[in-house]
Amino acid sequence: MTKTRVSFVFKIAALVAILSISLYAKDYISSSVVSRLEKVYGDSARRRAVALNTLMNSIQSVSEREKLTKVNDFFNALRWADDMQVWGQKDYWATRTEFLGKGAGDCEDYVTAKYFTLKQLGVSTDKLYFTYVKAIKYNQAHMVLSYYETPKSIPLVLDNINGNIKPATQRSDLVPVYSFNGDSLFLAKQEGLGQVVPGGNKKNPKWLELIDKMQKEGL
Repeated sequence: MTKTRVSFVFKIAALVAILSISLYAKDYISSSVVSRLEKVYGDSARRRAVALNTLMNSIQSVSEREKLTKVNDFFNALRWADDMQVWGQKDYWATRTEFLGKGAGDCEDYVTAKYFTLKQLGVSTDKLYFTYVKAIKYNQAHMVLSYYETPKSIPLVLDNINGNIKPATQRSDLVPVYSFNGDSLFLAKQEGLGQVVPGGNKKNPKWLELIDKMQKEGL
């Protein structure tokens, strides 16, 4: 086979591969959401949404640990800013769409975006917990996303302050307070899930408000 023929065959193979990827690509972020982001927040917001959708398609079949790393890195690249700077009010929980729109947010926004992105990628929400902690270095309340490979595993911590994913036992700079997922609220224990607090989700109205906003966004 001549070099020209070989080159042609490789080009055809590459084209087929690209087309195959396109055929199986998912709209993790719908075109209507992308259009709304562009209309409300501008082209930079549209590009962030497209970049996230592209990333999610590229990692849909990788290991959970790699999904954690890629998603953590993506959102940690967005700018930290407190709610007063971004939204003009205290303790505003933004949806992932709003976070992508503004391109900035505080710790709850990072955690929310990572949580729902990993959920879309097939990571069970039984493994994902919003964890309130005290950040010792800054002497302030903080939130991280905890990932439990099994219910009794030491959780891995996805954090916007320290971008390296580490076991909770290696995060001596954080003092856990409590954790919750979409169903219940738990007292925090680094080695496990802790004791269930009855009616836990009712104790966190911000979570319920967030879910309501996301439903209105069509998510």
